[in-house]
Amino acid sequence: MSLYIKHKELLTKAVNAIHERTFFAAYPEHPSPSVYGETADADGRKKFQDGLGKKFEGLKQESPASWVGVEESPYLQEPLNIQYPQFDTETLVQRAETAFHQWRKVSAADRAGILIESLERIKARFFEVAYATMHTTGQGYMMAFQASGPHAADRALEAIAAGYEELNRFPAGVIWDKPMGKYNLKLDKEWRAVPKGVGIVIGCSTFPTWNSVPGIYASLITGNPVIVKPHPGAVLPIAIFVEEIQNVLAESNLDPNICQLGVDTFEKMNTKELAEHKLVKVIDFTGNSKFGSYLEKLDGKSVFTEKTGVNSVILDSVDDVDKVAANLAFSLSLYSGQMCTAPQNFYIPEEGIDTPNGRISFEDFAEKLIENINGLADNPKAGPFVLGAIQNKLTCDRIAEAEKLGGNVLLASRSIENPMFKNARISTPVVVQLSSSDKSKYNTELFGPIALLIKTKDTKESVALAKEMALSQGALSCGAYTNDPDVKEFIADEMSLAATPVSFNLIGGIYMNQNAGFSDFHVTGGNPAGNASFTNPEYVIKRFTWVGHREPAKS
Repeated sequence: MSLYIKHKELLTKAVNAIHERTFFAAYPEHPSPSVYGETADADGRKKFQDGLGKKFEGLKQESPASWVGVEESPYLQEPLNIQYPQFDTETLVQRAETAFHQWRKVSAADRAGILIESLERIKARFFEVAYATMHTTGQGYMMAFQASGPHAADRALEAIAAGYEELNRFPAGVIWDKPMGKYNLKLDKEWRAVPKGVGIVIGCSTFPTWNSVPGIYASLITGNPVIVKPHPGAVLPIAIFVEEIQNVLAESNLDPNICQLGVDTFEKMNTKELAEHKLVKVIDFTGNSKFGSYLEKLDGKSVFTEKTGVNSVILDSVDDVDKVAANLAFSLSLYSGQMCTAPQNFYIPEEGIDTPNGRISFEDFAEKLIENINGLADNPKAGPFVLGAIQNKLTCDRIAEAEKLGGNVLLASRSIENPMFKNARISTPVVVQLSSSDKSKYNTELFGPIALLIKTKDTKESVALAKEMALSQGALSCGAYTNDPDVKEFIADEMSLAATPVSFNLIGGIYMNQNAGFSDFHVTGGNPAGNASFTNPEYVIKRFTWVGHREPAKS
């Protein structure tokens, strides 16, 4: 049985899901023993631990120039001492170029089967990936499992389905028959979806799989070989994905260099060298705006970026202020604000927020938000695991700088103890009050657990500022709370013009940080936060070109 036939039913469900946009998940997000096996968690933890201090030898990439690895656990604040095979840029690109001419000849159906099979193999390693993610990014256990395992795999499957759908949008060939009066003019026409060429995927330190696999699988399904260039501080999670992709390629008698891992170090990074190589035609990037903008300007490349942005919360009126404060406190605290969709700027009218029980003042709402932040942080069964750990020490510096912005510090950041990891690098959210006139203090992304409560004249000004930030600095998400249908439509319309999705009136177990595969488009590509959106059709069709050939029909 071919891998395509083996996985055809799942592929069909995934294709249907990208059209229907209703709930669909191929990989269960809860680490239930009934789904993944009674010993899956313990086995994954042991495999992760057994790999510490050793060479990562699972890749099928021969003759490395050296072995390198600089990862450090934010929980232990100690090096992992895992070494990965390192190759020079020319070796990586030339191997990818050679593999390209084999991979592009593989049918879309067979590519899809191979790629879905790799996800099924990775499913058996979700717990190993989770522990690898925890100890490279600082994510809490549950987020590390969900985001780097099931959710990442769903996003990868979404990219496969989108690519497969677009590759089959048009017929491979037809007899073109044009009536010409006494005779017909007949041409035999064929069309080929020709992949662009070598692709690179540049990973980030906070979400090394979730942000990388859409680009990896989008390029692979469309026939492009991929060099995965992980962030030096977060290699292991995505290395496991690459390992399983290579395993399936090799078992299918294909060159494993169709998907390579291209590691580097902080001292000698290879990103620009890879990106500027003449044979590299496709680039996926997650990271800071300066480098992303540089990549977007490279000639002759199809570039897909997710960069930084300023995410806003607009508070107009609410049904239950306590539930809203609890929801926003959790959104701000989740993974210590180290999510690209985390809220930063909270716009609150100076006259307060309307509720069924009367208006609540700016100060009273701020107090409720702070109470919920502290209540979560001080809950030993929740706080350490929701906050996780700070991935990069520079984020701690940024938090300290936020307290010196010049506003009124309503809540200073502090450290709490993680009962499982005494040395964990933890910083609780800082909350600073600003005025709408302090635009220079809130018109840039302050990555980390930083909340700026901005006092505005009214909701109209709040919306105008949120829109301005999105248009000038970019935004990946927006939260809004209003009970007025007209105000809701006004916010939706204005933020749509800024290409920013809005989550209205969220309470309970859904947060503005979260995006669902097969339903929510992550990043719109319409503002400075990024030029691409996964996974919409443009995300895959720019990775290949339709080329037609024709000749007189023989009959």
